[in-house]
Amino acid sequence: MALGDSMASRFSQSPVLLLPNHLADDCAASSSSVAAAAAYEDTDFASQRRDSESGTATATTSTSASYGGNAAATSLAYLPQTVVLCELRHEAFEAAVPVGPSESGLVSKWRPKDRMKTGCVALVLCLNISVDPPDVIKISPCARMECWIDPFSMAPQKALESIGKNLSSQYERWQPKARYKYQLDPTVDEVKKLCTSCRRYAKSERVLFHYNGHGVPKPTANGEIWVFNKSYTQYIPLPISDLNSWLKTPSIYVFDCSAAGMIVNSFIELHEWNASNSSGSTWDCILLAACESHETLPQSAEFPADVFTSCLTTPIKMALRWFCTRSLFRGSLDYSLIDQIPGRPNDRKTLLGELNWIFTAVTGTIAWNVLSHDLFQRLFRQDLLVASLFRNFLLAERIMRSANCSPVSHPNLPPTHQHHMWDAWDMAAELCLSQLPSLVGNPNAEFQPSTFFGDQLTAFEVWLDHGSEHKKPPEQLPIVVQVLLSQSHRFRALVLLGRFLDMGPWAVDLALSVGIFPYVLKLLQTTRPELRQILVFIWTKILALDKSCQVDLVKDGGHNYFIKFLDSIEAYPEQRAMAAFILAVIVDGHRRGQEACIEAGLIHVCLEHLQSSSSPNDSQTEPLLLQWLCLCLGKLWEDFTEAQAMGLLHGATIVFAPLLSEPQPEVRASAVFALGTLLNVGFDSCAGVGDGECDDDDKFRAEVSIVKSMLSVASDGSPLVRAEVAAALARFAFGHNKHLKSIAAAYWKPQTNSFLNSIPSLANIKDSIGGYPTQNQHMPRGSIVSSQIGPLRVGNDNSSVVRDRCGSSSRPLAGSGIMHGSPLSDDSSHHSDSGILNDGFSNGVVNHGGQKPLDNALYSQCVHAMCTLAKDPSPRIANLGRRVLSIIGIEQVVAKPFKSTGEATGLARSSSWFDMNGGRSPLTSRTPPVSPPRLNYLSGIRRVFSLEFRPHLMNSPDSGLADPLLGSGGATGTSDHSLLPQSIIYNWSCGHFSKPLLMAGDDSEAIIAGREKKEKFALVHITKCQHSAVSRLTNPIAKWDTRGTQMVLMQPFSPVVIAADGNERIRIWNHEEATLLNSFDNHDFPDKGISKLCLMNELDDSLLLAASSDGNIRIWKDYTLKGKQKLVTAFSSIHGHKPGVRSVNAVVDWQQQSGYLYASGEISSIMAWDLDKEQLVNPIPSSSDRSISALLRTDCLRAASQVHGGQLAAGFVDGSVRLYDIRTPEMLICGLRPHTQRVEKVVGIGFQPGLDPGKIVSASQAGDIQFLDIRNHNSAYLTIEAHRGSLTALAVHRHAPIIASSSAKQLIKVFSLEGDQLGTIRYYPTLMAQKIGSVSCLNFHPYQVLLAAGTADACVCIYADENTQAR
Repeated sequence: MALGDSMASRFSQSPVLLLPNHLADDCAASSSSVAAAAAYEDTDFASQRRDSESGTATATTSTSASYGGNAAATSLAYLPQTVVLCELRHEAFEAAVPVGPSESGLVSKWRPKDRMKTGCVALVLCLNISVDPPDVIKISPCARMECWIDPFSMAPQKALESIGKNLSSQYERWQPKARYKYQLDPTVDEVKKLCTSCRRYAKSERVLFHYNGHGVPKPTANGEIWVFNKSYTQYIPLPISDLNSWLKTPSIYVFDCSAAGMIVNSFIELHEWNASNSSGSTWDCILLAACESHETLPQSAEFPADVFTSCLTTPIKMALRWFCTRSLFRGSLDYSLIDQIPGRPNDRKTLLGELNWIFTAVTGTIAWNVLSHDLFQRLFRQDLLVASLFRNFLLAERIMRSANCSPVSHPNLPPTHQHHMWDAWDMAAELCLSQLPSLVGNPNAEFQPSTFFGDQLTAFEVWLDHGSEHKKPPEQLPIVVQVLLSQSHRFRALVLLGRFLDMGPWAVDLALSVGIFPYVLKLLQTTRPELRQILVFIWTKILALDKSCQVDLVKDGGHNYFIKFLDSIEAYPEQRAMAAFILAVIVDGHRRGQEACIEAGLIHVCLEHLQSSSSPNDSQTEPLLLQWLCLCLGKLWEDFTEAQAMGLLHGATIVFAPLLSEPQPEVRASAVFALGTLLNVGFDSCAGVGDGECDDDDKFRAEVSIVKSMLSVASDGSPLVRAEVAAALARFAFGHNKHLKSIAAAYWKPQTNSFLNSIPSLANIKDSIGGYPTQNQHMPRGSIVSSQIGPLRVGNDNSSVVRDRCGSSSRPLAGSGIMHGSPLSDDSSHHSDSGILNDGFSNGVVNHGGQKPLDNALYSQCVHAMCTLAKDPSPRIANLGRRVLSIIGIEQVVAKPFKSTGEATGLARSSSWFDMNGGRSPLTSRTPPVSPPRLNYLSGIRRVFSLEFRPHLMNSPDSGLADPLLGSGGATGTSDHSLLPQSIIYNWSCGHFSKPLLMAGDDSEAIIAGREKKEKFALVHITKCQHSAVSRLTNPIAKWDTRGTQMVLMQPFSPVVIAADGNERIRIWNHEEATLLNSFDNHDFPDKGISKLCLMNELDDSLLLAASSDGNIRIWKDYTLKGKQKLVTAFSSIHGHKPGVRSVNAVVDWQQQSGYLYASGEISSIMAWDLDKEQLVNPIPSSSDRSISALLRTDCLRAASQVHGGQLAAGFVDGSVRLYDIRTPEMLICGLRPHTQRVEKVVGIGFQPGLDPGKIVSASQAGDIQFLDIRNHNSAYLTIEAHRGSLTALAVHRHAPIIASSSAKQLIKVFSLEGDQLGTIRYYPTLMAQKIGSVSCLNFHPYQVLLAAGTADACVCIYADENTQAR
C-alpha cells in the first residue's frame, strides 16, 4: 500500500501511515513500534491527558528511552500527502495575461474569408461530328462516346444537340442553381456573346467555361483555341486573351482537348504579364486541362472520347467502369448494369448514394492530406461546384495517368493517383459490383452496406490512442466529418471527434479547417438524447478557442439547445457547467445573443440552480457548475441595463450572497464578478444627478447589498477574488465618483482638532457584513497610506471645498512621514482606533445640498477597501487598487529616496496642516538623497484640486506616478469606461476548457516517482537521525557573508540553504558547491523584515513561503532558478489590529498535513487560513490580552500537524504557552506558564523530536528552556538555563534528539533532550577561529544533523559534527 492511501480525511485522527513495500527492509526493525504508535495515536487526546496525570514522573526520568520507541515510529510513519497551491490559478498569476476565446486568432482562420458560388456555366462544344481535325490520326477502334452518347448512332446535328443537353444536365447535378448556356460548333462572335452574357448574369459570382475541342485542331503555341466560321469551312483561332477579357474574374475554365496544357501555360503567362503592368488587380482564375501540352487524349475504346469530362461530371460511373477493366469482374460483368445501380446519389441508404458518399469521403481525405491548408480551403471549401470538380479531378488524374495522360490544373496539385486511400475506394467498388447483378435482378433485395466508414473510424481510434500534436495528423479526419451524416455511425464518430478535440487547440483548428462546423451546427437540431452530452462537449472545445461562432449559434437558435441542457437535472454537473460556459461565450459582448438568451429564460434557469445549490440536500453542488453559472449571468448582465434590471427583479443579490463564502476561490471570484456587473443598474442616473434625489429605494437597497458583499471579501485569501473586488469597486467608483471623491477629500480637509474629535467613529457603526472580519476593527492609524502604498495625491472636483493658500509647493515634513497634528497622526483624534479612513462622517457632514444615494459610512468603508487593495501584497492587485483610487482622485506618487532617519519625507505640504499647527510649521529643509538602491515609498499625501491631472505636474521631477496607467486614467477624467480595470476571472476560467479534460496529465507518473524517491530518502535519513550519537555540533562546513540575516532555512532533499535579511532580500545557495543559485526581493517595499520562511509541498515541487513582519504572505515557485522565480499567491494574513498598535510583528506557522497557515501578532486572535481554499477558516481567540510571540517556530513540517492536523501551540509575550485544537468547539485545550522566574516573551516553541503530542519545548527571552508535558499543568519536567538573558532563537530537530539555542551575545548552544550540553559555538578572538556575530536565527535540517545559523551583522553558517568534512 502506498503512502497516503489511508489518509481518507485531511484531519485524520491518526497520522500513522503504512510504509511502502519497497521500504519494508529498511524499517523492519520498527514494525512493532509503528503498531504501538498507531494504537497510541488513535486514542482520544483528552483521555491521554487524563491517563497520563499519574504517570508524569516516568516521563521525566528517561526522555531518550521513550523517544527511541513510540515516537520514533511516529516520525517514520509521518510524511504529509497534502499538496496545495498547484491549481490553474497559481500558474504565474502575476505575470500571465489571461486570454479568453479568440475572435480572430489561430482557430478563426478555418472560416473562409469570402464564400463564393458559381452563378453561370458556359458550355462550348466544337465537335464537328463526322469530320476529323487535320492534326489527329485516329486508331481503330477508337474512343467515340461523348457525354455517354455515341455521336454516330444518330444524325450529326441531333447527336450534337443531345450531347450538349447531356453535358448541361451532368453539370446541373453538381450546381442545380446555376444558369446554364451552351453553344454547339460556334463562331467567334457566338462565343463572345455567350461569355459576355454569362458575366453579365453572374455579376461578381464565378463563371464556369467548359470547352470541348475534340472536333478542332490542337491549341496553338500562342495560346489560341479553335472555333468555326459561319459556313464551317475554316477553323478560326480564338486568343485566350480575348476569352479572358470577356469572362473576366472570378472564373474557372475546363479544357477537354489534346495539348490542353498549352492553354494553361498561356493563361499563366497572360496573368504574369497583366500583374506586372497593373499592380492593383486581382486574378481569381482556376484552370483544369485534360493533358499536358505535349500529350494527346487517349483513343482507346475502353474509354469514352471525353474521358476527362466524364471523370469531372459522372465520376461514379466512370470510376466503376474503369475498375471493372482492371479487376476480376473484367469480362464477367455486363457494363450496362452500372447504369442500373439502384438508388439516388443523395440518398445514403441506397447503393448509389453510399457509393457517392464513400467517393466524396475518399477524395476529400486525399485532398486534405496532400494540399496545404490555404489551398484546401480555396478549392474544397469556398465554392461547392469548384469543390466537386476538384474531387472529381483527382479521379481523372488516376484514370488518365493509366493511359499515359497527365491532367493539369492551376493552381497546381501534387500527384495523388497513387494515394493509398484509393485502395479503400477500390474495396468499396468491388463490394458494390459483387452485389449489383442480384440487386438489379431482384428489386426487393437489400444491399449490404460497406464497412468502409466503420473501418475508417477504427483507424481513427487507433491514431487517438497513439497520436499527438507532434505526430502526423490523422488522415481519417475528413471521413469522420462525413460519418456525422450517418445515423448508424454518428454517435461513435462524435465520441471519437470529442476525444480528438480534447487534445488541444491545434486539434480544434484541424477539425474546423476540414469542415466540421456546419455538421455540428446542424446536429443541434436533433432531439436524440444520447447525442446531447457529446455535442455539448464538442461545442465547449470549439467555443473555448473561437468566440466568433456565437453569431452562428444565435442565428440558428442553438442557444436554446444549451439552455435546455443546462436546465436538465439528469445531466452531470460537469456537463451542465460546459453548457453554462457555452452560453457565457454566446452572450459575451454579443447583444443579439444576450437578448436571445433573456427571451429563452436563461436568467431564471441560472438563478434557480444557484439557489438550489445552496440547499444542504442538493448533491450537485459541483464548484465548476457554480462558477460558470455565475460567469454566465455576469456576461449576460455586462453592459446590458435591461438584463441587469431583470436580475435584480429575480433577487440576484440574495442568491449570490452565500456564494461569497464557497470554499473554491474560482466560485467566489465568479460571484463577485457577477455582482459587480449589476452595479450599473440605475446608478448612472443617480450619479449624474448629484444634488438631486433618487427615490428608487429598491435599486439603492440592491446597491447597498452588493457593496457590502464586495467589502466582505475585500481581504479574501485569493488574489483572484481580490482582483474581482477591485474591478467591481472600480465600477462602483465610476458611478459614484462625485460622492466618493468628496468623502476622500474630506479626510484631508482642513479642520480643527475640536471638529475632528467630534466625528463619530466607524468602529461603532454596526455592520452586517459577514464572512470575514471587517476592516474597521483595530486598524493601525495611518495604515491606509502605509509605506507600501507610498504618498497619495487626493483630488476633488469642487475646488471651493478646499483652498490651499500655499499652492502645492513641496516641503518635507519632520518625523516618520505623518505630521504631528495631521489627520494621520496618533494624537489628532483620540476617539477612534480605526485609522483615518475609518473615521466615518455622519450623513450631512459632507453633502452636495441634498440627500446622498448611499450612507457616508458605506462610502468611507469603500474608500478604505480601495486603499487596502492599493497596498495589497500582490503586485497585480495593488496595481488594480491604485487604478481604482485614481478614479476618485487619489494618486500614488513615488518619492525620492531619503535617509532612513526620517528627517525628510518628500511630502507636498498643505496649508491645512500648517493652519492646524497654529502657523508653527515643524517643516525642515529638504536634505539631499542618499544611496539606497531602490525608491523609498514614504507615507504622505499631496493635494490636487481635480482628477484632471496636469501633465507638467505629474511629470515634474518632484513626483511621478508609480503606475503609468494612473496617468492615462486621470487624463480623461471619468468619462471613459475603457479606463476601468477589467475583470480577469472569465478569461482565466476559459483556460480550463482549453486544456485536455478527458485524459490525465502525462507527468503524473514522473511526479509519483519523484515523490517515492523523496519518501525513501526521508525515511532512511529519519532512521539515521534517530539513532545518531551526536556529541558536538560545532564544525562549520559552509559559510556565506551576508548582513542582517533574519531567517534561514535548509531544503530537505537538496543541498540548498535559503536566507532572508531585514530588507526582505532572499538568497538561495548550494552549500555543497558554495554557489549562489538565486537572489531576489520578496517585494518592492523592503522595510518590514521577514518573520518566517518555510517550505510547502516538500515531497513535490516545493514552494517557498515568505511571511513579512506585517503579516503579508508571499509564496514563490521556481525560487532556486536564477531570475525565474514566480509569485504563486500573496495575501495579508492578519486582520484587525489592537488599539494604538503601529506594527504587527506577525508570527506565522504552516501545517502541511492540514493545509492550514496560522498567523498572529499584535492582535487578539490567531488567524487560521486554509490555503487549499485560500480562505480564512476561523479566528481562534487567543484567550489572552497579551500578544503572541511564537507559533511553533520550527521547520515548515514541524508544526502541530505532525501529531494532529488541527493542533497548534502558541507562546505569548508574557511567557505563557497555550495549546489549541481547532477541531474542538472551545479550541483552547490548556494553558501553561512555564517561564515564571523572569517573565519575558516566548522566543521559540516546538514539539519534541519524535512528535510526541504531549511534550513541548519552550524558550523565553530570559534564557531558560522549559521541557513541558501538557498532561501535567503544574510545572516543567526539565529546565535548562541556556543563557543569561538575550536568548534570540530556539531550534528543535525534527527527528534527532537535539535542540539548539542562541543569544545576542554571539553564542550558540546545543543540548540533548536530557539537558546535557553537547557543544558551544562562540566568538573567538583568535586569528583562525570561526567568528560569529549576534545570532538572529537557527534552523535544523529536517532529515540530517545539520544546523544553520544566521547572524545579524556577519554571515550565515552551517554546522555539523566533527566527523563531517567542510566544503
